[in-house]
Amino acid sequence: MTSCFQTRVLTVDPSAPDPQIIAEAAAVIRARGLVAFPTETVYGLGANALDERAVARIFEAKGRPATDPIIAHIADLRQLDTLAHDVPSVAYALARRFWPGPLTLVVLRRSVVPANLSAGRATVAVRMPGHPVALALIAAAGVPIAAPSANRFSRPSPTTAAHVLDDLAGRIDLVLDGGPAPIGVESSVVDLTADPPVLLRPGGVTVAALLELLPGLTFAPRYLTEDDGAAPAPGMLVRHYAPDAMVIVVAGRREAALVRMRNEALIAAEAGKRVGVLAFDEDVPELVDLPVQLAPLGPATEPGRVAQRLFAALREIEQSGVDLILVRDPGQEGLSLAIRDRLVRAAEGRVIIAEPS
Repeated sequence: MTSCFQTRVLTVDPSAPDPQIIAEAAAVIRARGLVAFPTETVYGLGANALDERAVARIFEAKGRPATDPIIAHIADLRQLDTLAHDVPSVAYALARRFWPGPLTLVVLRRSVVPANLSAGRATVAVRMPGHPVALALIAAAGVPIAAPSANRFSRPSPTTAAHVLDDLAGRIDLVLDGGPAPIGVESSVVDLTADPPVLLRPGGVTVAALLELLPGLTFAPRYLTEDDGAAPAPGMLVRHYAPDAMVIVVAGRREAALVRMRNEALIAAEAGKRVGVLAFDEDVPELVDLPVQLAPLGPATEPGRVAQRLFAALREIEQSGVDLILVRDPGQEGLSLAIRDRLVRAAEGRVIIAEPS
């Protein structure tokens, strides 16, 4: 952006937000302003989803490429029909099961939806967030709210208001501080315009849960660059969620992965690099003697806790001034699939396989 201004911060009760504060934020949305607000996944950067100029302000504030679409957030299922046409019946079944909640559906967009929201594609991504502040804001604004994560583009997603301000202070109008985001990773994105439906981004709703209603669901990770044109959904670029330091994901059996992480850390340290490690709690004793900055992630057996901690840990270890960040592959079961997706993109696809010795 060419000009900066004062970003206001208003504190709200995450379970019972003050209607006056919500009304003030809704007025900013209606006036083409930008409001960062908490959702159950991460903090979103909101604007009127039906206003092309307001949506353009999101791209400008974030430094987001026009090829990366934005999710439209709704507070009432009837708004889905405002945004989309020829909505398949399974969409309503998914909505009844998972909305409000961390599931985004890609459907065919109506002409009322500005093209820049969807990167020029004929589709629109829609979800109903499961957070009282988000739902209250959308309802008070009276329009669907476009909201990607409230951070500079490609940075680790924000799970607190402080993270938002770190990236966007002076670039947006208002932040609603509703405390930490409960889930910590973004929504799952399912493309219902494909046959069979495709999971474009793993997230807060697990594959197992989705398969109960979408038995033919497919998932093949895609790692796009900005040169690949309009992405079918947000979060599909190979570089995303990334700190300034290089990230390497180490895959393989736990014992072999820890040995490889130790070796990589020692080699980098001997070369004069400052090394950080995102470590699962049970791995810390195996790594604590290394000349590295450790950031605990929580137990690998509790991916819900790891997801809550992930982006904050990335930001914290980055702020310690490291050049390299190592992390063990969390696996692909349940919510761990979403965590792994974020780590691989933070690493720009740098995954090394540790072989047993």
